[in-house]
Amino acid sequence: MEAEFSALAGSGATTLLSLIVTDSWTQARALVGRLFSRAGAGGTTIAELDAARTRLLAADVGDAQATREITDRWHNQLYRLLQTASVTSDELHEVLACLQQMVSTSAARPVPVHNNINGGVQQGPVIQSGRITGLTFHVHGTGFPVQD
Repeated sequence: MEAEFSALAGSGATTLLSLIVTDSWTQARALVGRLFSRAGAGGTTIAELDAARTRLLAADVGDAQATREITDRWHNQLYRLLQTASVTSDELHEVLACLQQMVSTSAARPVPVHNNINGGVQQGPVIQSGRITGLTFHVHGTGFPVQD
């Protein structure tokens, strides 16, 4: 039973961490908060989740140590819930299935990008990119005077 609990808690922690920097974070945070509120720790759990997210967002990209520490912390938290029978493995499986659905949904959804240009005068499209392929502009009588 201990090995099953550990595997389940590990999977939950990894999935939770993968959602921490996505658009689905608010939903994941609320779902995990409700799970922990059954054990009477909902408020502090939300604060800890927010602190973990802040730390991960502030860390350098690919900071393996921060990622590992946060994953280990949530693995231990989820494992403790199972050990103390605050939640059942079926309940954690259900939450984990929802979290995994959020991961697959957020991975499939394109992320919109909005750039603002300040200062200067632009007489046509402005593009910010590392690489562009297959781009076509159709400009019809813009009404802008041609500058020499």
